[in-house]
Amino acid sequence: MLGSGRPAGEPPDRIRRVRRGAEAGFLSPREFVASPEECARAYPPGEAERYTRWLATRHYENFHVVSFLLPKRLHQDFYNVYAFCRWADDLGDEVGDPQESLRLLGWWRDGLEAMYRGEATHPVFVALAGTVRRHGVPREPFADLIRAFVQDQTVTRYRNFPELLEYCRYSANPVGRLVLHLCGYRDDGRRRLADATCTALQLANFWQDVAVDWRKNRVYLPQDLLARHGAREEDIAAGRATPGFRAALREAVDVAERFFHEGLPLAGTVDRRLGFDLELFSRGGMRVLEKIRALDYDVLSVRPAIGRGERMGLLLRCVLRQVFRKAA
Repeated sequence: MLGSGRPAGEPPDRIRRVRRGAEAGFLSPREFVASPEECARAYPPGEAERYTRWLATRHYENFHVVSFLLPKRLHQDFYNVYAFCRWADDLGDEVGDPQESLRLLGWWRDGLEAMYRGEATHPVFVALAGTVRRHGVPREPFADLIRAFVQDQTVTRYRNFPELLEYCRYSANPVGRLVLHLCGYRDDGRRRLADATCTALQLANFWQDVAVDWRKNRVYLPQDLLARHGAREEDIAAGRATPGFRAALREAVDVAERFFHEGLPLAGTVDRRLGFDLELFSRGGMRVLEKIRALDYDVLSVRPAIGRGERMGLLLRCVLRQVFRKAA
């Protein structure tokens, strides 16, 4: 059963030490599932919301979870949705055993179903239930995300771009749809633009992290693309950015850029504050693609990343675009 014991070699008092942590004494997903007591404990709604807020604000992704422009009334809802995604991601990627991850993701899916029946017990689902009620959020985007994490345990290669884009449909696009739903947008036109943006961001992340994904035995560059350019997985494993690898990645970067351009108009169709955030995300992803090009597509030696100064520059440029757009 979930939480049936500690990982091998875990000090007996480790869980208690984490519980006495400086902030709230809450447990990370991996520590949570190792604690039978925590798994059996009932969380009242207020404490559940404090847990999702703690989880969202303790990870390095925080800058992206709640922007200073997001209406305050939506902050807790975004924390709750983020916590759901964080848990699913950790159950898929941080366990270290695909079979155990599949079991835990099945348990997570059961928790989602229980929440929609009004029977939530896990703190994330107790908190998320309030968001679902307030905004009428459908089950599908959450279920799609779990499906993607399940797929990660069993599929590590993609034959072509159609297969990879089908994966993005479940791993990335639901996030954009959830954001739109929380902000009151439910039309198909905006959803299509959000899908393009989320797919672009997912692809940019894949191309940025080819070496990182290789260490997880995952290759997201399509197999037919690698073959067409004479690129081999042996070269990725050895960290050799051969001419064939660079050519394959060049084509992949162009595909991601087309999706970014397809989705950019979304920022002009929504509330100005949300539009600012959406444009900042897109410009950040496009900057990653620029950095990959500047490295001559050698992402095996150096991981392209956006520094603090560059983020501030992107922020300033997005502000100026919003100002000029409003004036126009």
